[in-house]
Amino acid sequence: MITNRTFTMLKPDTVKNGNIGAVLEKICASGFKIIGMKLTQLTVERAEAFYAIHKEQPFFEGLVAFMTSGPIVAAVLEKENAVEDFRLLIGSTNPDEAVEGTIRKLYASSTTNNAIHGSDSDENAAIESAFYFSNEELFSS
Repeated sequence: MITNRTFTMLKPDTVKNGNIGAVLEKICASGFKIIGMKLTQLTVERAEAFYAIHKEQPFFEGLVAFMTSGPIVAAVLEKENAVEDFRLLIGSTNPDEAVEGTIRKLYASSTTNNAIHGSDSDENAAIESAFYFSNEELFSS
């Protein structure tokens, strides 16, 4: 199933470092339309639910602690080929390996504090969007 929507989350490090505006500007300048956005604080329970796929990984507890350490910005974006184009825009999880000009190269400080999340498939984009937004909260183009 190919869709024109993807989900993103500006992580606590992006919010704390005052980079929300710069990151959103880069997203919009890359042709994405924001159709839903909210500033929110994850509880431990919500973070564990969102990252449940990683529950057995050794980094899980640290990930949950990081994601609950401050507010995040959740957003649903729209653009043709949204998931693939957004993954290219955000860059590698490890900012040292990210391509120049990508969001993670510009704003991430480590693999853990990597500034931003982007859905890795159309299916996950739908699941992750529904985790944060009801259909009524999303604007359609």
